[in-house]
Amino acid sequence: MTSATNSSIDGQQCPRHEDLVEDRLVLWYFVAALTFMTISMLAGILMGLQLLRHNPLPAIEVLSPGRWRMVHTNAIAYGFLANAFLGIMHWVIPRLTLRPVLSNPLSYLIFFAWQAVVLATAVGILFGQAQGVEWGETPVWIDPFALLGLLLVAINFGAPIINAPGPLYVTLWYYLAALVWTFLTYAMGNLLPEYFVCGSSAGAVGGLFIHDLVGLFVTPLGWGMMYYFVPILLKRPMWSHGLSLVGFWGLAFFYPLQGIHHFLYTPIPMFLQYGAVLSTIALEFVVLTVIVNFVGTLYGTGDLVLRNLPLRYFYTGILFYFLTCLQCALQVTLTFQALIHFTDWVVGHAHMVMFGVFSLWQLGVMTYLVPRILKTEWYNPKWCEWHYWASSGGLLVMASDLILGGLFQGWSWAALQPWDASIHLSIPFWSVRLVAGLVMFAAQILFVVNFYLTWRKSTRSFSVTVPATGAAPAFGQ
Repeated sequence: MTSATNSSIDGQQCPRHEDLVEDRLVLWYFVAALTFMTISMLAGILMGLQLLRHNPLPAIEVLSPGRWRMVHTNAIAYGFLANAFLGIMHWVIPRLTLRPVLSNPLSYLIFFAWQAVVLATAVGILFGQAQGVEWGETPVWIDPFALLGLLLVAINFGAPIINAPGPLYVTLWYYLAALVWTFLTYAMGNLLPEYFVCGSSAGAVGGLFIHDLVGLFVTPLGWGMMYYFVPILLKRPMWSHGLSLVGFWGLAFFYPLQGIHHFLYTPIPMFLQYGAVLSTIALEFVVLTVIVNFVGTLYGTGDLVLRNLPLRYFYTGILFYFLTCLQCALQVTLTFQALIHFTDWVVGHAHMVMFGVFSLWQLGVMTYLVPRILKTEWYNPKWCEWHYWASSGGLLVMASDLILGGLFQGWSWAALQPWDASIHLSIPFWSVRLVAGLVMFAAQILFVVNFYLTWRKSTRSFSVTVPATGAAPAFGQ
């Protein structure tokens, strides 16, 4: 979109890249994201060992499995995904709007404040201060600071978007909406069930929060990110601008209506449950338009996916997205829920979308941006390939294993077998999950080491303004 050279658009001078993007901050966000991913995956490994009765930390209340499980989910949501998205937005928004963020000092304040919020959340959970709200376990004393941080993020990024000249590219539509939706979603899920509603009403609100956290925070930021990077790597525009708008408005209309499908067969009124089922199935058609748009953009250049590693990450994520949404349209029906409710099928589904889609997309962006920011090739490009195959392959094995294991659990319960029978038949599936998780964890450690050695290899000094014209080529370019 922009370059460091003094090029012009419509006769006007374009700002240089270094006047728009704070490269150091992008890298810092990536480092924070990978740090919290490592912590989260360690917590996941501890949970996997606990299921196999090999908990290495028994009788330690602070490190009990239930608390580590909440650290696992929260560190991924707010530590890895949020940090990675913030770093990517610091790259994308200034380059699309031709304007820097509202304030660089504010950007650094937000960075350090957000790390404090995520760390405090983990510590509070470990010391038994979690709220009794699924995905809203953040201790009550942290919620005001988290909301203030989200408000500052919206102001800092919203200013250049609102003041951008001309019509907004679809990425900015998604980003601007996400800045508003995320603040409102967090407030709804963490404040309403805690202070204002109770019983089945709190369950309905909690269901909305669980799914809106994915659909109104992660999804618009992920789709917006893809609409920016895919055309750049393919060197062609998106296949259909109209479909991109269908995806945006479909997401805005259908996603807030479907959260209650997490609480089917509960005292929540059935008309709300039916509405959630129908809106979920409708949203799958919306997602399909997005997938068709990206596949159509790739048409005729599919061989690039084999040669360009970031593109391979993106389109592997799209494949997992298709499988996830196809699965979701089935599992949300009342008939299917009777079989898979509370089983490991749901856990496999969650891992497929959160790691197989959005995490792979973010790792692909990191693979693309890190050498460009550091002005050097990866320390070991072969390690990047291993990282991709171990991450995507490990996820495929884990998700498939959990989905299949969930079916066996559901059949065991439907047959009214003793509870112990479902535990015994689950042990082989949990063993495979642990092995797959260890492979995925090893892949992330390899990526972190490669990142560190690449940074050490780089001669770039962030105290000196360096032109962006010598950027290292991306994989396959």
